[in-house]
Amino acid sequence: MEGKTPDASSTAPKLLTPAQKQLLKRQQELEYWKRHSKQLRSRNLITGLTIGAFVVGLFSYTILSVRQEKIMEEIDDEAKIFVMKGPRTGANS
Repeated sequence: MEGKTPDASSTAPKLLTPAQKQLLKRQQELEYWKRHSKQLRSRNLITGLTIGAFVVGLFSYTILSVRQEKIMEEIDDEAKIFVMKGPRTGANS
């Protein structure tokens, strides 16, 4: 055995400084984002399209409802005029 004894520093894992730990963590995060960026983009696209479709649908529904209210008001006005004039019969037409 040539007189070499395993000392604690050669068998124990190398201790990292806080700066090295932070660098290693950032490198791991970067690799994670590189691997998952395509999946994340597709999810974001689907979410954006869903929200956009909801907004367009809600806007369209609102506009349609307002138009129907105006039409109903016009019909009501015409009905009031018709009631005030009275029914048209052969005697009073």
